[in-house]
Amino acid sequence: MHYTTVILGAGAAGMMCAAHAGGSVLVVDHAKAPGEKIRISGGGRCNFTNMHCTPDAFICANPHFAKSALARYTQWDFIELVDAHGITWHEKTLGQLFCDISAKQIVAMLHALMQKSGVDLHLNSSLEGIEKTDIGFKMTLIGPDGGTPVTVTADHLVIASGGKSIPKMGATGRAYDIANQFGIPVTPTRAGLVPFTFTDARFAPISGTAVPARVTAGDTTFDEALLFTHRGLSGPAILQASSYWDEGTEITLNILPSNDLLVKLREQRQIYGRRNFTTELAQHLPGRLVDHLANQFDLTGNLADWSDARLQTLCDTLSNWTMTPTGTEGYRTAEVTLGGIDTNALSSKTMETKTIPRLYFIGESVDVTGWLGGYNFQWAWSSAMAAARDIAKP
Repeated sequence: MHYTTVILGAGAAGMMCAAHAGGSVLVVDHAKAPGEKIRISGGGRCNFTNMHCTPDAFICANPHFAKSALARYTQWDFIELVDAHGITWHEKTLGQLFCDISAKQIVAMLHALMQKSGVDLHLNSSLEGIEKTDIGFKMTLIGPDGGTPVTVTADHLVIASGGKSIPKMGATGRAYDIANQFGIPVTPTRAGLVPFTFTDARFAPISGTAVPARVTAGDTTFDEALLFTHRGLSGPAILQASSYWDEGTEITLNILPSNDLLVKLREQRQIYGRRNFTTELAQHLPGRLVDHLANQFDLTGNLADWSDARLQTLCDTLSNWTMTPTGTEGYRTAEVTLGGIDTNALSSKTMETKTIPRLYFIGESVDVTGWLGGYNFQWAWSSAMAAARDIAKP
């Protein structure tokens, strides 16, 4: 069988590319269904893009690499596509867009676009023995029944098999193996957008407690919710910070991001000075968290016993609460993979490798990682379109 394009991976990037590449297209995936990560994303509603998507929201060894693809296929382009298919959506917070009904609508839309373009989709299948030929690529397609292998040739080969995150969904890191085979450099990878862990289970007693917070890792700070868990710390602010955290380094929590606790406690002292300090502090922080803090810091006495200096010291402490995570939960729960195919080896306009003509890498496999909140899906759409448009050009 010969195809204009063979795409490895039926996820967000692979399906998007297949739907727009033109010519004859074969998509191969070892999963039982296409778009499985789309289906489970956003609590089943798929945070499919972000209204504020800019290159500044992406981590890459080359901070300029993502600019071209993101500019040539924007969040507004994808929103227009979603609208055209009658999928209703809403903005949740911080520009995050979700389907009103179900993430399955995004999968169905992409699948419909693929069918309209005559794309062949082989699931429960794999590509083996990939090799470069004088005119394209040659590989072996092994179907779900493990029957007779079929030789497949293609003019173009697109690797859209993702990274290592969430292996229970089928992630394997196959893209990096293919890159190594063809001499394409791969930057070190690690789990991103992932909860922090502590071996002492210090936050287990307050697991499930959430607060607004400002979390800093390295030189980067995020203001969103923080969630205490049995294993450590999670929530949007933590997931965001994890992508900027280096193992063995501190993170800083500010659980008083509004910075008005001192004023409020001083006002309460005038009226409720005889009340227990922790009782009054619990007016501003969850009671379970106050109990936990009482085990960490001296919160004894009535509110009247607390001087301005003592109140200031506590507020400073809770605004600059430093700790060193033991690690993260790793790829098991990570939403993305940091690192990947070295962008210096790719064209920023087409995603084609510079040394192997007609070989493309798109989506999560590439060393481009977005913030939490729809940015990584937008990278999938944008990088897929960059490759598809190059393949489809006359």
